[in-house]
Amino acid sequence: MTDLSVIIVSYNVRYYLEQCLRSVFASQGGLTLEVFVVDNNSTDNSVAYLSERFPQVRFIANKENVGFSRANNQAIRQAQGRYVLLLNPDTVVAEKTLTDCISYLDQHPEVGATGVSMYGADGRFAWESRRGVPTPWTAFCKMTGLSALFPHSRRFGRYHMRFLPREEANYIEVMSGAFMMLRSEALKQVGLLDETFFMYGEDIDLSYRILQAGWRNAYVPTPILHYKGESTQKSSYRYVQRFYEAMLIFFDKHFRRRYWLVAVIIRMAVYVRASLGMVVRFLRHLVPSRPRSVSGPESALCMGAAQNIDHMHEVLQRNGLTIVSADSPKPPLYLIFDTSAYTYEEILTHMIREAGNKRRTFMGTYYPEQGMILLPHDILQ
Repeated sequence: MTDLSVIIVSYNVRYYLEQCLRSVFASQGGLTLEVFVVDNNSTDNSVAYLSERFPQVRFIANKENVGFSRANNQAIRQAQGRYVLLLNPDTVVAEKTLTDCISYLDQHPEVGATGVSMYGADGRFAWESRRGVPTPWTAFCKMTGLSALFPHSRRFGRYHMRFLPREEANYIEVMSGAFMMLRSEALKQVGLLDETFFMYGEDIDLSYRILQAGWRNAYVPTPILHYKGESTQKSSYRYVQRFYEAMLIFFDKHFRRRYWLVAVIIRMAVYVRASLGMVVRFLRHLVPSRPRSVSGPESALCMGAAQNIDHMHEVLQRNGLTIVSADSPKPPLYLIFDTSAYTYEEILTHMIREAGNKRRTFMGTYYPEQGMILLPHDILQ
């Protein structure tokens, strides 16, 4: 039997998806894998481009954007693995990530699903790596700011569970749909993703249904990179609209009957937050999308094989970035890693260490085969 079925839903992110697939196969180890890519009618030639480079991947090309839940379900119905991994295309897994999670699941038969330690391109920990179910109380604490005021409180800070140590495996309630490894037995028991959710909220709903069925959900402290934004533009009007619609769908589905008196308050709070989100979206639209250096022009430090450094510099300079040396007194905005010289685990470890030094530096990766550099919000060629 196949150890793991990896399912990636993609839309117009072929280069980030290519990087994701490279990292998945680099982390295969001794596992038997089947990998599905469900393309939601991309216009960037994703399927033709990637099918030539990854003949071992099973591509499902939709004629329309059917949404995240329905697209995942298309592949889940064909999956044969003991475990099923739902993975975003704007992620990079380390070489040990998959084996770490499967080893944990093999040793903990009570666990139906796991999440992992997610880090942004600046090496900072993403608190949505482990969350609590947004019950009316938890949602109230999140929306009123109580969870931010008392982040380590088990009573007020349950939404992001900051009271749990990041370095230890723990039981949690909600995993992120960016990386959700599911036990096939549990998935068969609780059913597929709810297709009422078009793009957001389906991970919360599935996590909650797994708990209701008597399984545990867990957090495994093995790292991945999540760009958080390449697969979905979170500053867009569509994101704001669909995210808060998903929160209302989840509340109505699981809590409205028991907390009907709270329903009106919750709905009003959601609409207020959605309105604030629209204001933030408008303000972000006025500034450049790429992260900007506080102390001057965008700068980059290249790390890699000697024969590739000159070309890396050429690509960066052609796109208007300043090259700095390792002994520069000011930290660069970007650290560009040559993937022919560094493993994904080494890249992630370095970026996490940089974040620990409180240096606001963003990660980039260089692929000599294509002669391109991937930045958090840019592709440079």
